[in-house]
Amino acid sequence: MLMLGIETSCDETAASVVADGRRILSNVISSQVEVHARYGGVVPEVASRQHMLAMTPIYRQALQEAGVTPDDLDGVSVTAGPGLAGSLLVGVNYAKGLAMGLGLPLYGMNHLEGHMYAAWLEGGPTPEEAVGFPIVCLLVSGGHTDLVLMRGHGDYHHLGGTRDDAAGEAFDKAARVMGLGFPGGPAIQREAQGASSVEPLPRAWMRGTLEFSFSGLKTAVLHRARELGVGVGLPDGPAELDDDGLERRRALAAGFQEAAVDVLVEKTLDAARQTEARGVLIGGGVSANAALREAMRGRSHVPVLIPRPALCTDNGAMIAAAACHGVERGLQPDLAVNANPGLFF
Repeated sequence: MLMLGIETSCDETAASVVADGRRILSNVISSQVEVHARYGGVVPEVASRQHMLAMTPIYRQALQEAGVTPDDLDGVSVTAGPGLAGSLLVGVNYAKGLAMGLGLPLYGMNHLEGHMYAAWLEGGPTPEEAVGFPIVCLLVSGGHTDLVLMRGHGDYHHLGGTRDDAAGEAFDKAARVMGLGFPGGPAIQREAQGASSVEPLPRAWMRGTLEFSFSGLKTAVLHRARELGVGVGLPDGPAELDDDGLERRRALAAGFQEAAVDVLVEKTLDAARQTEARGVLIGGGVSANAALREAMRGRSHVPVLIPRPALCTDNGAMIAAAACHGVERGLQPDLAVNANPGLFF
């Protein structure tokens, strides 16, 4: 089965051709980071317009790199949600046009499910072959921080999520306070790597639950940045930092990253223990963070599955992979699929 996957849920325009849900033939991504960096975050209207400009070239490049023609495809899959409404609409309507024009089945897919299936694209044993079900999945990105128990293909149980900010959103806002730029995750990771000390910051453990909260940590960074004089992104902050200020900022970035990672790891491992899961799977843009990957692998009592960083961020291959496995379990095509920004499990 050759499946075309289209992903436009936020600010990446992506298309991919995947064979049998496991082998990537092409995976083309057009990032809008430079476009949105000047605003310090994603502007939805700008994102949707950029998708309209990029979609056809990205689709054609995906076919070219895969060495296939439209007639070789067996299906079209597209992210139906969750995501930004305007961005989703561009991808869904483009996929509809392709499916109707080529006479192919169309599958509207859950973006979060796609992040799970990124782990099926590594080329080695699949997660069910490597560890077996059930698997606790930590889905952690700019828009979501959720724990889901994957009991089998298409069989999901939501264990807990964030009560306020997603982890990725907190990374972006903390980076903005410190004047580190956008996107915040990679910027904070780079800054933290050079720290000679770690600024202590609070953790919201939400005892007795499998839920998260990052708003308090974000507020703590705001106050501590002012106290340390490193709030370059604040109205009353310095225009630039001297050497001592740079070191204080590195320590604050390291403290933020450590606090966020601690909670993400411990909550995930608590979930694995409570559900007697056979493994842990991480997906979403924040799962590309090196500190999170290292800590999860170092502390876990069960095997940890993490896609390579390029498959952690939004891409079309994960959508195609999810669709292929969906078809295997009886997923029906639907040309009437519509964008659903609030789609969940």
